Amino acid sequence: MLAVPVSTGSAYGVTPAPGSSLSASAFQDNDFPELTPAVAERLDTAVRQVMREAGVPGVMVSLSAPGKGSYIRTFGVADKASGAPMEPNLYMRIGSETKTFIVSALLELVDEGKVGLDDPIEKYIKGVPNGDKITLSNLASMRSGLFNYSMDEDFVKALVSDPRKPFTPQQLLDYAFKHPVQFQPGEEFEYSNTNLILLGLVVEKAGGMPLHEFIDQKVVKPAGLRHTIFPTGAEFPSPHAHGYTNQTASGKVEDSTDWDPSWGWAAGAMISDLRDMRSWARTLATGTLLSPETQAKRLKMQPTGIPGTGYGLGIFNIQGWIGHNGSLPGYESLTVYLPESQATLVVLLNTDILHDQTEPSTLFGQAITRIVTPAHVFDIPVTGARPSPQPTS
Repeated sequence: MLAVPVSTGSAYGVTPAPGSSLSASAFQDNDFPELTPAVAERLDTAVRQVMREAGVPGVMVSLSAPGKGSYIRTFGVADKASGAPMEPNLYMRIGSETKTFIVSALLELVDEGKVGLDDPIEKYIKGVPNGDKITLSNLASMRSGLFNYSMDEDFVKALVSDPRKPFTPQQLLDYAFKHPVQFQPGEEFEYSNTNLILLGLVVEKAGGMPLHEFIDQKVVKPAGLRHTIFPTGAEFPSPHAHGYTNQTASGKVEDSTDWDPSWGWAAGAMISDLRDMRSWARTLATGTLLSPETQAKRLKMQPTGIPGTGYGLGIFNIQGWIGHNGSLPGYESLTVYLPESQATLVVLLNTDILHDQTEPSTLFGQAITRIVTPAHVFDIPVTGARPSPQPTS
């Protein structure tokens, strides 16, 4: 476990609801509490405890709900070498939250009549195993049966031996397609980054422009996001936090800030900040970029095999919280929305090192929601060690 001294935390804003006060009813199961200083103190304590136990260098947290106020805090350091504090304006790599943007782009194309969710992937991309049977919906819902390229031993060796090496989408698919299909499409749920590489290629083909341009023009800007980018290489806007990982050739902790995320591409390469992800949480969950019909299809959750969880089209529901998480070497993120309270929770941190085989982002989500939504505790049960490396939970 990475042991890092935890600072006392920097408060960049706790805004209680007007006239709010802590009351006995504030923590009833179905009542989101007013975010008073007393509640903030409990949250501070919980976040610091996770940091100590999991050895997290730095984390930023945003929690808010209409009429309940907001809690925005940063803790720890953004750079272990200089000791620079974590701050809420820093750019962060968001890993598999990229998937929410790619599937949003795909669903916009559905609304425009340029693609159909029931279309077989073979219509757009040749050479996909079972390509005549696997639909775009199967890919977006993680029910394709295609092998996850980031689980391939040769891919792992290639990445850890030179994490600054660029990968092409076709190279990633080649790692996946040398393996047999895991099951027939639609029969099971199995999270696979391969699915999103294919959907990224579909968006490029049907959208008529490179993926990073389509995401910027058709998703990021219409959503009003100003600090969210799809990088084409290792570029990382400033200011940004440094990331720390043990997914290395030696197994020792290294600074992964400048590693090339092209190996994640449509499955995990994007960059954002706290303000944008707070906004995106609501946009994603409420479907403001999509038709009501298409958003309803997106939110039709299918079982994952994990109690209390479901997965729709590039989006999950965990104990009522709707959104996605992300992880790639050095960074983790969690962006979720609770419809019944219109509550938004965002957690961004600068390590992906597991604690007791659990993602640190899950530990933060669990600790925070135990306090504010005890009837909806965000939790992904431990199902086994994560292979190295993975741009996702």
